[in-house]
Amino acid sequence: MGSRAQRFPAACYLLLVKLLFLTPQLPYPPYQGTTLRNFNILKNLAPRHEIHLLSFGISKELIDSPLRTFCARIEIAAPPTRSTMQRAVETFFHPLPDMARRLHSPTLAQKLQMLLNENEYDVVQIEGIEMASAWLDERRTTKNANKLFVVFDDHNAEWTLQKTAYETDRQNPRRWHAALYSWIQYNKLKRFERDVCLNANAVVAVSRQDADAIALLDPRIQPRVIPNGVDCEYYVPSDEVCAKPLAELSVVFTGKMDFRPNIDACVWFANEILPALRNEIPLAHVSFVGQKPSEQVLALKERAGIEVTGFVADTRPYIADAAVFAVPLRMGSGTRLKVLEAMAMGKAIVSTSFGVSGIECENGREVLIADTAQDFAHAIAALMRDKARARELGRNARILAQEKYDWQNLIPRFEELYPKSK
Repeated sequence: MGSRAQRFPAACYLLLVKLLFLTPQLPYPPYQGTTLRNFNILKNLAPRHEIHLLSFGISKELIDSPLRTFCARIEIAAPPTRSTMQRAVETFFHPLPDMARRLHSPTLAQKLQMLLNENEYDVVQIEGIEMASAWLDERRTTKNANKLFVVFDDHNAEWTLQKTAYETDRQNPRRWHAALYSWIQYNKLKRFERDVCLNANAVVAVSRQDADAIALLDPRIQPRVIPNGVDCEYYVPSDEVCAKPLAELSVVFTGKMDFRPNIDACVWFANEILPALRNEIPLAHVSFVGQKPSEQVLALKERAGIEVTGFVADTRPYIADAAVFAVPLRMGSGTRLKVLEAMAMGKAIVSTSFGVSGIECENGREVLIADTAQDFAHAIAALMRDKARARELGRNARILAQEKYDWQNLIPRFEELYPKSK
């Protein structure tokens, strides 16, 4: 790997600050929300700043990785593992929430201490709450750590995510075990998330709704909103003729399919929305596209009109081939990268209010919003019948993505938080 001066000539760039990034997994390849956000932050900050990365991963993941170009130094630790029994015991008896224990690693803690001892960082940026526990432990034991400027990028208002899961599951007796888990976690997360935020110099939220939820934890917390973004040069509208059979009657939903809100979305769509849609358009069908589909999601592919792809290297062809991009989310938090990708590709989108929360879109202009299964199905059917209306929504969505959510326009908001280099 060449020197940083060779990769970023001094004549072209001014190095402003030296940053240490903590991420829960290597940000490349960017196949899910966390890695997409982290990758684009690193990619767009790298030309102007010296970045060191501490993450979980394995060495072969760095072969031919662009992270070696973006980062002056990369340190990794093997992802930790916990038995089901250990996780169950900690759920009930450990004071910290599951998310704080999920990536507990003495190896990573040692590497963090080494980096802090060997470097004078201007900024430590914690990407996601899973990495915050290691930082808090280090801050309590190392004097130098207390002098550093810390940015906590809270990818979700985590306590509200568990709260909405609890409120959904408690209504179904078959899900009361999950409701109990979420109730325990949401109360632990309120305390932990508050502690993390109060130990940071700056807190970032991905939406105004998340910022308001985080601020409820303590009046001293004043989050700065920097939403998720999209690379509008990578996600572009496609005018190519699609060879997929009945593409004009197809729906797509993308996401990491072992993530609870996405599982719920797929099951709700399959059980309630798709039957109503096929009553109006009998040949309508849906593709659930994304890695690690849970057993619940995999089982759906046995039904008529449902495709479950599993992992795909590139979601863009699936988005391009669909007549409508669906966002049937009923729980979670944050700003959905999947929605921004579909907007950038100029797709007609039907979403719940929850699915587009945090995105400054207008119902009827950039998206159609429907919160009941019947209304959701009817909105999709209407767009399948009215292609001109679908194209109009897509054009407006693309414009919104370019104007407000392109990563190149968002990254300066992070830089405004950073102190000037010493």
